[in-house]
Amino acid sequence: MTRAVLVSSSAPPAVTDVDLPDPAEGEVLVDVTYSSVNYKDGLALARSPGVARVDPLVPGIDVVGTVSALGPGVHEVAIGDRVTLNGAGLGETRHGGWAAHTVVPAAALVVLPDAVPDDFAAAVGTAGFTAQLSVLALERSVAPDDGPVLVTGASGGVGTVAIALLAARGYSVTASTGRPGNADSLRRLGASEIVDRSTLAELGKPLQRAVWAGAVDSVGGATLANVLAATRWGGAVTACGLAQDSALPTSVMPFILRAVSLLGINSVDAPAALRQQAWDRLATDLDPALLADVTRTVGLEEAIEVGAQVVAGAVHGRTVVDVRHG
Repeated sequence: MTRAVLVSSSAPPAVTDVDLPDPAEGEVLVDVTYSSVNYKDGLALARSPGVARVDPLVPGIDVVGTVSALGPGVHEVAIGDRVTLNGAGLGETRHGGWAAHTVVPAAALVVLPDAVPDDFAAAVGTAGFTAQLSVLALERSVAPDDGPVLVTGASGGVGTVAIALLAARGYSVTASTGRPGNADSLRRLGASEIVDRSTLAELGKPLQRAVWAGAVDSVGGATLANVLAATRWGGAVTACGLAQDSALPTSVMPFILRAVSLLGINSVDAPAALRQQAWDRLATDLDPALLADVTRTVGLEEAIEVGAQVVAGAVHGRTVVDVRHG
């Protein structure tokens, strides 16, 4: 048994004791120290069928902790390793990290560098991991001296980390947010300009004045369409979210008239080598003090409340879950 948040179709989310299976082939048991609250976790709490695919379910698409037992055939990690896992079906198709202990697939684990503490890894979480994957993809097409890059959803978890990572690499970053009160915080992260998200939220012309060399988008919908329409020749835009809409109401014009690239980012199924590359970069490029400035820590009970706030767009930055506290 383990203490965890449990979501089911028969009762509201609550902290309770949950049965814990032994690790099967290719799995390990992790003694969890921290998880985090992500958009998907909020959807899981609301029993969104696109996220919560088993019933009942322990949310938490992030896990940070120490390996305490190995299933058969595990060679990737050893007992005592400090590890993190982002995605890989946790909090969707299998129990996730909002628990004192959890069983996870060994192949998706990343062994944390000694210099990366557990709480920092949790503050990065899937949001920061996704932001780093976005930056890795973007920099293959866009250099810092190509022009300004835009980050949409800048007050959210992906957006805040993306700003810091891009600024650390020398990019001129413009942040799009609907919360002007966060402007000073976004500038401390590295944004040089702030634009109101309302300027992008309504669908515009399929081809607009070329402004952005590239962009990191976690919003989707009309916002992504407008960003593509205003991207310069040869630019690139990464897409990793759908906070506004999953639809993309655009035309082929940005792609065939300006050679713009739309780069999809999937953090859930990222292969081991890419996971390791992303975490190696996070360990060197992301200033812990900047991340701490936009991070708060809650226990399991409060995480349930925060999940709904994240989906409503009312949370700035990152929320770490200390699973050792109810």
